[in-house]
Amino acid sequence: MLFDILTIFPNFFDSALKEGLLAKAIQKGLLQVRTINLRDFTYDRHNTVDDRPYGGGEGMVMKPEPIYEAIQYLKGTSPTPHVVLLSPKGRLFQQGMAHDLSVKPRLLIICGRYEGIDERVSAFVNDEVSIGDYVLFGGEAAALVILEAVARLIPGVLGCETSSQRDSFSDGLLESPCYTRPYEFLGQKVPDVLLSGDHARIARWKREQSLLITMERRPDLLKKVELSEEDKGFLAMKGWICDT
Repeated sequence: MLFDILTIFPNFFDSALKEGLLAKAIQKGLLQVRTINLRDFTYDRHNTVDDRPYGGGEGMVMKPEPIYEAIQYLKGTSPTPHVVLLSPKGRLFQQGMAHDLSVKPRLLIICGRYEGIDERVSAFVNDEVSIGDYVLFGGEAAALVILEAVARLIPGVLGCETSSQRDSFSDGLLESPCYTRPYEFLGQKVPDVLLSGDHARIARWKREQSLLITMERRPDLLKKVELSEEDKGFLAMKGWICDT
């Protein structure tokens, strides 16, 4: 899979791409990441990518011409990229979207800066995406979030192919607690069920813990998940009231 990241700070990504599983995936050829300098698509001697906003206001706005030129150039190479504009106004990035993007052969992620990007750029992208209801200095950190979330879903990137299937949000719920050695740490012991060797009992315990944690911390997620009658009975016993 090919990732193109359009940015005015291409060096921002240097460290992240040389560490951990991202670096290993790139070395194995499972993933290719190219950082593209937006200033390479400017034509004035100052490589200008921003200007004052029409109508007044604070800060500067990213100009449409360099971004458009970059998009057109990159679309002229194969495979045609799925173009994602990072924006606070975009669709909220979630695990389901990560799965959808992971099957694209190529992504082009556009990182904004300053007060925003000229609205006319929206006509040339496939999607506008936000990673959350907050504002960053620019889109580079958000691009890394999307890169990691999508990359780990590409076959071969994770050491265990089923790991991503058990992640939080993979089934709409938060993940159950996990433990390792030592058995006892500062008076806290590993739950006995995990030592029982009873795989069916362990699986049910993990499901119940996942349901319980989701109810306590992200009850909004329960409204979006298909729950079994057994799930509903467990949640009701714990005080959950189904309003559907």
